[in-house]
Amino acid sequence: MKRFLLPVTAAAALLLSGCGLLEGVNDTLNYVNEATAYANDAQDFANEVPDLARQAITDPEAAADLETRLEEMKQQIEAFNALEEPAVGGELHRQVVGLNNRALEGIDLYLTNIENGTLDPAVIEDTEIFQTIGEVSDIINQIEQLSQ
Repeated sequence: MKRFLLPVTAAAALLLSGCGLLEGVNDTLNYVNEATAYANDAQDFANEVPDLARQAITDPEAAADLETRLEEMKQQIEAFNALEEPAVGGELHRQVVGLNNRALEGIDLYLTNIENGTLDPAVIEDTEIFQTIGEVSDIINQIEQLSQ
């Protein structure tokens, strides 16, 4: 009986550890896919919103569009920040979260200015928010390389 139990136990242990390894790979691939989608959205935002922000100074319709885009990006950032840190590339995730938090501060500043009706051209020219989002894309490119 003991001879039979030992191989069965060993086989079960190997099978279970293999499942955990496979699950970790799947989690990493899911994270990379979500990070890639987020990076694409962030890059689109960084490319489109500066012109929209300039138009928003004099055009109430553009200001409403800008507010919508800012709110959407804020939600995307918060959703990305809430993702579980991957086992591989956790430091890169923490870097993205740090940059995202800086971007959130800029978005909140824009939203406050829009709500107060004081969208200032000087605020628009402060492109740190867009540079920060560009840096996010660079780090996510590094994350993508982890999956290859």
